[in-house]
Amino acid sequence: MTPLDGVNIWAYLLDRYADRITVKRRKPALENLEKIFNATFKLANEVGFRAMNLRDLCGETGLSMGGLYGYISSKDQLAEMIEDVVRHATHEVPKMFADIADPLDRIEALMRASIYVSEILQPWFYFVFMDSRVLQAEQRGTAKESELYVQSLFAGAVAQIATPRGSPDLVAAHILAMFQDWYVKRWKYRAADVDPDRFADSAVRMMRGYLAVSTPENGV
Repeated sequence: MTPLDGVNIWAYLLDRYADRITVKRRKPALENLEKIFNATFKLANEVGFRAMNLRDLCGETGLSMGGLYGYISSKDQLAEMIEDVVRHATHEVPKMFADIADPLDRIEALMRASIYVSEILQPWFYFVFMDSRVLQAEQRGTAKESELYVQSLFAGAVAQIATPRGSPDLVAAHILAMFQDWYVKRWKYRAADVDPDRFADSAVRMMRGYLAVSTPENGV
């Protein structure tokens, strides 16, 4: 269950930015969007997004400058589209679990979904986390608002627990920091042979171990 994955993400971008993308043949458009964004992440990791330019992107994708302009007009637009994908995913995921009544179960569902979506879209999440400074001021503000929105969903669930331990906002911030560490520091978890399921299980145990003690059935 994910709003975007490695396949439908290109259709999402093509349809969402149909007014800007001048290429109308759908199959080559989808293929070239995949080339453009995969090349962007590769170059951003190798030389930095700020240092790369559109000619570098042409060289990496094999597209001409005119061909590239059929999809994007600038680096700013690239960054905007990447931030938009992450924002869309993070806003759609919580809707899948809004009907879960038990707050601990809802927090677990949100945590697991956030970890798995950030695994599927790791380069996108990593880019927004590491390169948000390259976004325009309005986009930076939108990215911050998006993170605070997700934090508020966790905080709201924490606040529904009987006598929650600590500030709901602070507990929610700690939960977000756990799964941000997953997609930002992948090298650490690869070296330790930790896969997404093992990481999610551990994160959920920590959350439940801390918050479950404040529920009535535990006598607190």
